[in-house]
Order: sequence, then structure tokens, then C-alpha cells
Amino acid sequence: MKKFEFLEDIATADVAFEAYGKDLKELFENSALALFEAMVDTKQVRPISNFQFPISNPTLDGLLFDFLNELVFLKDEKGMVFSKFKLRIEKLQAASLRPELGPRVYNLQAQVWGEEIDPKKHKLKADVKAVTFHQFKVEQIREGWQARVILDI
Repeated sequence: MKKFEFLEDIATADVAFEAYGKDLKELFENSALALFEAMVDTKQVRPISNFQFPISNPTLDGLLFDFLNELVFLKDEKGMVFSKFKLRIEKLQAASLRPELGPRVYNLQAQVWGEEIDPKKHKLKADVKAVTFHQFKVEQIREGWQARVILDI
């Protein structure tokens, strides 16, 4: 199964991709890789610094959307690009486990690795400002999972 593919005919002023995974963890990791591949040649990004963060959301769509936007925020705040992603996704059995979150169902623990942006070293592409809700979807398919994402550049 391919990790992701860029969609040329979906968005004219933005970048669109579909990501794939045999399970949700692989889908989210491949979506993150596609996000950064839209910005930089990820093969040139060494995984030398890492960050960890949690994300919670009541829906899978919302979880992926929040995760990808958190990566864009980290890119902007830290001046970094990322190339390695290790995730754990779990579905909570009851909202009472973390009442401060309300009726949230899905939790994601992310650990991401990358390095500071260096224009002399990294072949920079588009600068992604945000992930959009336009045509955004996460769905289970016969081979596993698929997501469609449009990035605002």
C-alpha cells in the first residue's frame, strides 16, 4: 500500500493529498509525512530533536485535523520540519476517564522528530499555513484507512 499521493486536480491554489494506512496509526503517520513532504524533501530532514504532545477529539476526522494543525503550529513556533513520527491512538471507553475534556472519545500521543529549518540544506517547497476542512475526510476502506486533506499555502 502506498503511503500517500498528491492530488493535482483538487485544489488550484492549495496542496491536496490522500494518505493511506493499514490502521489508524499508519494513516496518521503517513498524513504527517505527506504534510511535511509538501513543505520540504523529508529525506533531507534528520530526526535529531523530538517533541511529544497529546491530542484528544471526539471524532477521528477531528483528531487527524487537530494533529496535523499542531504539526503546522510546531513548524511555525519552533522553526522546524519533521520527518519521523511515532503515534499511539486509543479510543476511550468512557468520557468519565477525563471529564475535563467532555465527551471526547479518541486520544493520540505523538512523538515527532526533526530539525531546524536550514534553507542551505533543506529543499524547501510550499509553506503550509493551515490544514483546511474543505473536502477533509477520514474513512475506512477495504485495504485499511484513507484520508483526504487540503493544505492552505
